[in-house]
Amino acid sequence: MDCSRAQQSQASDEVDKTTAVVEKQQHSQSKQVSKDVREGETTGAWKCTKNHLSRIMRPDDANVAGNVHGGNILKMIEEAGCIVGTRHCNTQNGDRCLAALVRVEKTEFLSPVFIGEVTHVTAEITHTSKHSLEVQVKVMAENILTGAKKLANKAALWYVPCSLQNVDKIMEVPPIKYASAEQEEEGRKRYEAQKMERLETKARPEEMMPSPPNPEKHTVGFSQSSLIHLVGPSDCTLHDYVHGGVTMKLMDEVAGIVAARHCNTNIVTASVDAINFHRKIKKGCVVTVTGRLTFVSNKSMEIEVLVDASSVVEAEKGKYRAVSAFFTFISLDKDNKPLPVPALKVEGEDEQRRFDEGKVRYLQNKEKRLSDKMRGQ
Repeated sequence: MDCSRAQQSQASDEVDKTTAVVEKQQHSQSKQVSKDVREGETTGAWKCTKNHLSRIMRPDDANVAGNVHGGNILKMIEEAGCIVGTRHCNTQNGDRCLAALVRVEKTEFLSPVFIGEVTHVTAEITHTSKHSLEVQVKVMAENILTGAKKLANKAALWYVPCSLQNVDKIMEVPPIKYASAEQEEEGRKRYEAQKMERLETKARPEEMMPSPPNPEKHTVGFSQSSLIHLVGPSDCTLHDYVHGGVTMKLMDEVAGIVAARHCNTNIVTASVDAINFHRKIKKGCVVTVTGRLTFVSNKSMEIEVLVDASSVVEAEKGKYRAVSAFFTFISLDKDNKPLPVPALKVEGEDEQRRFDEGKVRYLQNKEKRLSDKMRGQ
């Protein structure tokens, strides 16, 4: 009995100690947050330009093989970027605003993420111009049973702050402090490069032709797929315009259907070329997301995805191109090892032109990966 009481007393002491430590940590964190708030109020800028999100991957996040959809990862990346961008842009006086996504740079999916793993998404503002900001995001996947972690994804996103009073009014972005003049100059170069690429993309709109009846297997028409979605309140921001992450998730789903139809195997997103958001999509619009194969190598498929939107109540305005991008998928076996991809049967001059352009992008990306690998060694 005395021994039992002693054990209970010891356990109680341990609980009290643990509680005291937790309360001390919480008090310290509360003081730090209060300090940051006071400094933010007096200086007009937060000390921290980072944001962190974590979430466990559930069965509804993945395909039948247990691989988490690339679209869900892209959606989390955009959410983290939107939070840190919106928070930063509201540290100054004037209209309250929301960071709107305008571009995602080429994104590589470095490691697959599986059901049950925890994704840790870290977003940091790395460059600001007068009316835009760059957010770089890193995604780590953690196996909480073993503690093993891996780098799953890296991305760079560009946002502009839109006033909550007038969505067409672009607000000015508070500047950030750079570690060096070289870092600021590198950011300026990235800003100029993405600005030029966005203008070039707007200048070459592509039309999506309907698939021919009874297309032959492994042709473009055989795997071409479309998804029609009515934009609801849960898809939208405070402006009643669609979240960029929602659009990217729909695009990834369509691209995945195209790849699966071509291969008849398990497929995963390998990379996404720059995604350009040309025009906003408002609540109540109908969006048509269409994907088609443009190029196939021995082990990868490039899929062009176009997003067109039209208003239900203002049908006379017609459809408009809202977003465009190229997705790259690979085919996997049961052990998640790459499989050969069936060759694409090209028909007609337009398909041949798109195939040749896709091959150029494929070779350029391959050369860049090799160059990055050499620099990393």
